[in-house]
Amino acid sequence: MGVAPVRMPSMDMSISPRFGTPNHGAPMTPYPPTSLNGTAVLGSGRFCRVALSLAAFVMLAKPTKLQADNLWSHSNLTAWCVVPFDSKARPPEARARMLAGLGFGQFAYDWRAADVPSFDTEIDALTRNGIRLVAWWFPFDADDPLAKAILETFRRHGVSPQLWVYQSQRPVIKAAKDQSRHVELESDRIGALVRLAEPYGCRVELYNHNGWYGRVENQLAIIDNLKAKGITNVGMVYNFSHARDADHDDSKDFQRLWSLIKDHVVAVNISGMSWEGRLVYPSEGDKELEMMRVIEASGWRGPVGLIAEKGGDAEVTLRNYLRGLDLLAAQLRHQGSDGDHPLRSSN
Repeated sequence: MGVAPVRMPSMDMSISPRFGTPNHGAPMTPYPPTSLNGTAVLGSGRFCRVALSLAAFVMLAKPTKLQADNLWSHSNLTAWCVVPFDSKARPPEARARMLAGLGFGQFAYDWRAADVPSFDTEIDALTRNGIRLVAWWFPFDADDPLAKAILETFRRHGVSPQLWVYQSQRPVIKAAKDQSRHVELESDRIGALVRLAEPYGCRVELYNHNGWYGRVENQLAIIDNLKAKGITNVGMVYNFSHARDADHDDSKDFQRLWSLIKDHVVAVNISGMSWEGRLVYPSEGDKELEMMRVIEASGWRGPVGLIAEKGGDAEVTLRNYLRGLDLLAAQLRHQGSDGDHPLRSSN
């Protein structure tokens, strides 16, 4: 028997046009924010009522902490993709206070060239506000001088975050056509980073980021190649926002893919799953509930990230991510909720 639909709390949509991009580069075409006043209206011009119990509605009225042993608990969350996408351009102290105010105890640091002078200040601010630095965007090859400089920054502060590494930008690697050659080149690159980071206590993790490197089968091939060379401590960061591109769609066969990568995954970053060329909040997409259900049922219990890559005020964006995640977590607790997606893709 269905449950009568209830009116959802409005998400705060007072944000500027979104500038999140799959390649962390050029901005997307801005689009107007979706109105979420009244009955749940999620997605771009698509309307759907979400059937939830009254108890679930009360929980969703504001971001709340779920049970500590729950995979989707706020205590298990990491804030990610904040620094470059915050329209308020908060300095480190204000950013750390904002994160603490939202209840985040963990932070993965994404940065751009303009942020390099404030690395020390950033780590100090996180420490003062009780936020643990768990990961650092590390878009380098091992011979890049900045890679070594960042590791020395970690040493000064006594921290050892994971290094989230995406595909090499060297043309000789990106242009490799032969599969085995491509795997070998990326494996050599990652192995050099592992050796560089090891004295600092930092682990290298592969970050699925579109293209050849973003396909989990290729990342698994890199990991297998590394194991053959005696390197066994490289894992994977899995991003819902990069689970689809022009060449692949993990959501079509996610249960099988997850069974292959589960034991390698050190973090999962949640977002809405959309085919519309833009980032959407959790619960606004068409497949994230099903993918979260697979992850939860598998027994995986690692950290979960929420991203502010949509742009606008990062505090508003992260708060809406928390609300969207809470909505999905509530649906996961209710059996037979497969039909409760706010948005279904027509693709």
